[in-house]
Amino acid sequence: MSDLPPAVRLFALDATAELGAAIASAAGRPLTPHEEREFEDGEHKARPLESVAGADCYVIQSLHGGPDQSANDKLCRLLFFIGALKDAGAARVTAVAPYLCYARKDVRTKPFDPVTVRYVASLFEAVGTDAVVALEVHNPAAFENAFRRRAIALSAAPLFLDLAAGLADGPVCVLSPDPGGAKRAELFRQALEARLGRPVGKAFADKHRSGGVVTGDLLVGDVRDAAVFVVDDLISTGGTIARAARSARAAGARRVVALAAHGLFMPGAAEVLADPAVERIVVADAAPPFRIAGSPLQAKVEALASAPLLAEAIRRLACDEALTDLMVF
Repeated sequence: MSDLPPAVRLFALDATAELGAAIASAAGRPLTPHEEREFEDGEHKARPLESVAGADCYVIQSLHGGPDQSANDKLCRLLFFIGALKDAGAARVTAVAPYLCYARKDVRTKPFDPVTVRYVASLFEAVGTDAVVALEVHNPAAFENAFRRRAIALSAAPLFLDLAAGLADGPVCVLSPDPGGAKRAELFRQALEARLGRPVGKAFADKHRSGGVVTGDLLVGDVRDAAVFVVDDLISTGGTIARAARSARAAGARRVVALAAHGLFMPGAAEVLADPAVERIVVADAAPPFRIAGSPLQAKVEALASAPLLAEAIRRLACDEALTDLMVF
């Protein structure tokens, strides 16, 4: 029997149907039926097939590009569906977007740059979204500050703890592949240290990106003879992870395992991450690693189920319970 209040309605748009079904199963509540239609001119519509008047609605849509729709397509469909729910009388609508598109662009790095995370936040607010839930956003502070609604940045740390603890034989170190991710890595390091009941070292690698070119070779921290976990929010082309892994190996690391919430694996990643410095790559399944299907890299990558974590977050929101231990601070 579900712990969710009767007023809760769970929806998963078609592009995220598999993850949505897994979240519904973990939550013990079936997905509420809806309809999505495509028109000849490329336009589309979506609507609930049951009344949502007075309901507490959660709409699941991971906003990564592909395999069948772009990030823009998925965002547009999500926004329109939220608007339809509000028009139909939903009391509260929460967007559950485990991967939030455009969240990486949260600061101006060049003259006249856009700050797209803020524009996306405005779009959610314009259609009446009451809250947005995302998993391991690039910059949690920028994400929260962009919204004038409740913005919940879930930590992916709970997904990786059991696996990391099982590989933590001998000395252990958590490595941030760039200074900007140091807080994320430290959160995971503290959680792993508490799980193991013994000290876990810390390290970070230097990285500077300008015009798409990444530079920086400095590694700070003692990784010698350690099992090193490189913790990041996402893997795109894999260059950041590979650079950090090579630096750690050169400094004497015994093994290097990459832990990233989102494995996008853009073109070229299969070649970059074939580097033997990276022993294993573990991601969450909120953005399925479909781009490496059939490649040799697939054998090195493991995708962990994110549905139990997302279902628990939905349950706590619906029951007005604290999310503190699931969030990034």
